[in-house]
Amino acid sequence: MTTKLDAASIQLVRKMPLFEGLSDGELGCIALGDIVELPAGAVVATEGEPSIYFYLNLEGTMQIWRSYDRQDVLMAVSQPGHFMGEIGILLDSPWLATARVSKPVRLFRMHKDAFWQMLASCPSVTRIILRTVAERFRNIEGFASQREKLISLGTMAAGLAHELNNPASAALRAASYLQQVTDNVQSYLCELGHNLETSHWDKLLTASVEATDRLQNAKPLDSLARSDLEETLGEWFEQHKIPEGWNLAGTFVQSNIDAAWLDALLKDLPPEGHIASVRWLEARLNLKLLLKQIENSTSRVAELVKAVKSYTHMDKSPMQETDIHEGIESTLTMLSHKLKSVTVRRAFDRSIPRIMAYGGELNQVWTNLIDNAIDATSGTGKICVGTFQEGDHILVEVVDDGSGIPKELHSHIFEPFFTTKAVGSGTGLGLVISHRIVADRHGGEIEFESKPGETRFKVRLPVRTM
Repeated sequence: MTTKLDAASIQLVRKMPLFEGLSDGELGCIALGDIVELPAGAVVATEGEPSIYFYLNLEGTMQIWRSYDRQDVLMAVSQPGHFMGEIGILLDSPWLATARVSKPVRLFRMHKDAFWQMLASCPSVTRIILRTVAERFRNIEGFASQREKLISLGTMAAGLAHELNNPASAALRAASYLQQVTDNVQSYLCELGHNLETSHWDKLLTASVEATDRLQNAKPLDSLARSDLEETLGEWFEQHKIPEGWNLAGTFVQSNIDAAWLDALLKDLPPEGHIASVRWLEARLNLKLLLKQIENSTSRVAELVKAVKSYTHMDKSPMQETDIHEGIESTLTMLSHKLKSVTVRRAFDRSIPRIMAYGGELNQVWTNLIDNAIDATSGTGKICVGTFQEGDHILVEVVDDGSGIPKELHSHIFEPFFTTKAVGSGTGLGLVISHRIVADRHGGEIEFESKPGETRFKVRLPVRTM
């Protein structure tokens, strides 16, 4: 229900902290508004909608919610005396949050045109509003910044868990199978001890060394070629009455060993030792493959852990001599789960010098820029990250082949809370924070160029920042 101001309403409004400093001659400010009464559950303002009204809470309670990555977060509770809507009007931007009535409210409402008139004619009110706006900017930006870091950390932690799970699971499977294969080697050795003479052992051991060399030098095969070779070997095992030959073929094919090679081996061994010799040789090669798989898996885990330490700059002071490439590489590793279908090209000038910088903060800049590029390409395009030296500055460029940023939005890119993403899927502070880190913390510059098919962000950092 909306009603015009009467004498009682004017007195109630005047008692609020915002207007308690008004002189009798300034009461015209209040006359520009009206009174709105709303029941519990009503929505006063919706995030993303145009900011048209300024509100002052006279009675009741409202909850202020903001959407982050499609999750509603309670930002504040509006009590009598609190006001809202001034930021959107001052910035000519949509509502930053949604206000819902939790207990029936009575609000003093003022249209944005009247709000501007009030600021022009009531200095005491203007001072309070501007001071409150500054405080709210700090609070909202601080909260959003921390939440953005937590969301980014959560996203990367989920991706990191996925990346760690693959090599860890592979190593666990290999280690589990390793015990079985080791037992098989011992078993076949015992059997061969009854069937081979010394000369036979010499030939078998020589063949084992050659097979190992073949394994180490074998080239990867495509799935079709591997399948054909395994089928051919499977037939060979059947002809020689070697049981479960289909289970042995994969190891021999992977080791670049074919039927002709096995024929040459068995020709020099007694028939009663053929089965055990082939199975012992396969087990030996399998041991090598399993150990290599464990080595590769644990190396990948170590690489990911190193990337985490590099990304967070653990065990290092904030300001330190920093290798820009190391920070970019660790960022790409941390974002690898989002880069599965993206083609990433590195154009690094490895001769650029190390600089004194806040490495962890710069990694936040690379994260913001690369993550934005991923979003711009919908996770399926091309991204190029390049480094260069320009005089006494180094230049880092992040380029994507997405649809580009509309020209009419270029002037707003570095404004607080401005985002080109859907409502609730971005804080609108990533580039603001990045600009602050580059410009304020490092004395550098960040700029961009954008057209359809190419958006290029450039970060310039002085070689000496201390």
